[in-house]
Amino acid sequence: MSDDYCDLCDLPKSQCIHGQPPPPPTPVTKAAPAPRQRSAATSRTSRTPATPPRTVARRWTPPEALKPLILSVLEEAGGELEADEVFVRLEEAIQDGLRPGDRETTPEGELRWQFAARRARQALISEGLMTKGGPGMWKLA
Repeated sequence: MSDDYCDLCDLPKSQCIHGQPPPPPTPVTKAAPAPRQRSAATSRTSRTPATPPRTVARRWTPPEALKPLILSVLEEAGGELEADEVFVRLEEAIQDGLRPGDRETTPEGELRWQFAARRARQALISEGLMTKGGPGMWKLA
């Protein structure tokens, strides 16, 4: 009788998991996704979309809008200014053009338009129009 039962789990060897190979994995079959149908409005040959693109009113000024202003402020100053002075001159230049959200602060506590100006500076540096200069200095290339 002891040959018919497992020594580890006291189950009949026909039901015991010890010493038996694991069962083969069951194949998982996924249904093939249905092919997407292109409508006439989204086909590649269509030149005009079915609906006009949605325009979103921005709450604050995008960095791209500040690029030309930064370049003109730096050109007027001879090509180099301290960051604080750049912000003062930019604020004078765009005072009436600031949007309502520009005077709000970012989660870090910085004014949104100043944050956008710093992002514009980084873009201008990557485009080769400005160089990093020294700490706290904004400089034209």
